[in-house]
Amino acid sequence: MDRAGIFAGDDPFVIAQSWLSEAEATEPNDPNAIALATVDPTGLPNVRMVLLKEIESHGAGDGAFVFYTNYGSVKAQELESAGKAAFVLHWKSLRRQIRVRGTITREEGPQADAYYSSRSLKSRIGAWASHQSQPLVSREALMAEAARLAVVKGLNPARPPFWGGYRIVPTEIEFWADGAFRLHDRFRWTRNFGVKSWEINRLNP
Repeated sequence: MDRAGIFAGDDPFVIAQSWLSEAEATEPNDPNAIALATVDPTGLPNVRMVLLKEIESHGAGDGAFVFYTNYGSVKAQELESAGKAAFVLHWKSLRRQIRVRGTITREEGPQADAYYSSRSLKSRIGAWASHQSQPLVSREALMAEAARLAVVKGLNPARPPFWGGYRIVPTEIEFWADGAFRLHDRFRWTRNFGVKSWEINRLNP
C-alpha cells in the first residue's frame, strides 16, 4: 500500500501531530479546533467545537487525544453516559482532515492541574464562574460572579473539582487529503478496543 508523503509512518499519533504542526503555520484561528460529537441517552447526536489540547503519542502506535471542559456540561454528561465520542479536525488551508472515533476516560490528575495552571488568570476564574450549559439570567450576572470569585480565589486559583480533561483513546482514525477531481486520498486506521496494533486500509474517496 502506497502511503508516501504526508501519509507515511507507522504511528498515527505522530502523523496527526505532524499535520497539526503544519496547520499551526497556515490556519488563521484555532488550528486545534475539533468538532466533537456525542449522543444523548435517546441516541440523538450533539456536536460542538472544542479545542484539542494534546495529542499523546506513547510509541508503538499507542496514544490518545485530550481536551478539557466542565464536568457539569451537557457534553460531559453525554460523554460519561455513552463512554464514546467522535471528532473531526478540518483545515481549509491544508485541505485535509482527521476523523477520530473512540472511547472516553477522564483526565483529572496532575496533567489536568498543569494545563489549568497554564491558562490565563481570567480563564481560570471563568472556569469557576460558569455553570456550563445551565440557564443564565444575563451576561452581567456572569461577569459579576467572575469578579466576586476573582477576589475570593486570588491570583493562583486551584483547578475546580468540576472541571478537567477527557482523553479519547481511538479505535478508528481516518486521514483525508483533498485530491484533484474529487479523487481524494483516504487512509483509515482501525483496531479493537485494548489492542495497540492497527489495520490500515486505503478507502475510495
